[in-house]
Amino acid sequence: MAGESLLNDKSLEFLEKYLNTSSPTGYEWNGQKVWMDYLKPYVDTFITDNYGTAVGVINPDAKFKVVIEGHADEISWYVNYITDDGLIYVVRNGGSDHQIAPSKKVNIHTKNGIVTGVFGWPAIHTRDKSDEKSPKLDNIFIDVGAEDKAGVEALGVHVGCVITYPDEFFVLNENKFVCRALDNRMGGFMIAEVARLLKENGKELDFGLYVTNSVQEEIGLRGAEMITQTIKPNVAIVTDVTHDTTTPMIDKKKEGDAAIGKGPVVAYAPAVQNRLRNLILDTAEEKEIPFQRRATSRSTGTDTDAFAYSNGGVPSALISLPLRYMHTTVEMVHRDDVENVIRMIYESLLKINNDHNFSYFEGDQDRLI
Repeated sequence: MAGESLLNDKSLEFLEKYLNTSSPTGYEWNGQKVWMDYLKPYVDTFITDNYGTAVGVINPDAKFKVVIEGHADEISWYVNYITDDGLIYVVRNGGSDHQIAPSKKVNIHTKNGIVTGVFGWPAIHTRDKSDEKSPKLDNIFIDVGAEDKAGVEALGVHVGCVITYPDEFFVLNENKFVCRALDNRMGGFMIAEVARLLKENGKELDFGLYVTNSVQEEIGLRGAEMITQTIKPNVAIVTDVTHDTTTPMIDKKKEGDAAIGKGPVVAYAPAVQNRLRNLILDTAEEKEIPFQRRATSRSTGTDTDAFAYSNGGVPSALISLPLRYMHTTVEMVHRDDVENVIRMIYESLLKINNDHNFSYFEGDQDRLI
């Protein structure tokens, strides 16, 4: 597999459709249906839960269970208050960035369909140059073109409607994927590609593989917390995004040193089990897969934590995709990194399978050192 392209035309068609389908936290189901439709030929069965996490299962009768996981939700806004003049104030649904909001087009999701609006902002001519106001949560607002509050409500907009950005996928300079919500639908895409490759390459697994697309990560890892109790895995390999720290205004002494195009980022953290991480790193070196390293303090801030600290402790590892401009509408990743995350997970699974030593990850102290 080393050196050859993994992504075919069907893969890229799926990626574009998946990214362009809105899946805000708490409302992920449209995106999950796209994901499940693509994954269906490559798995034996599906598990879903009451909040929308979707799991494609390969070899479901096996005793030993390995999870590969990403999260499906994207950041968004909620309608919080409608003024008498018909302007809409918002609250966050996840870590939405108030500073990028002014002049952005938005989709407000109502029971009658999408209502289009814009985040308005005072013209530069009218602002006090001696006391410029920066965008803040209490001064950004949405204009849907209504005359008053009644006009807004007549469109079907009410407090609690969720709001997303409509920015769609494109490729920049041949190998940079750009879109909103690459955090972390790229994770869902990459684990789906692992399942595809296992199927197309005729790989038989001696363990059950649970290809897990969790919901509600952006508001506290909630989907992973729920589904890990359902699956009760023996091992979890999680993929998410991490910061490219080579762009302006980022302190590498604080954020570490990682760049798009230089390979997946393997995490060092209390939640990451050393033995499992070392297996992944050994596999990467053996298969000549480039990688970078990142240390995190206390928690990874990803679904890795939810899996690791569940069910009495689940050996877990985190493989991250370096990304620029997180939580904006122009998140950017490098195609080579995407393919190498897929390779790293795929080859690590085969190594686990070929070792035939599943107790390797269980609680024997000698094995944990």
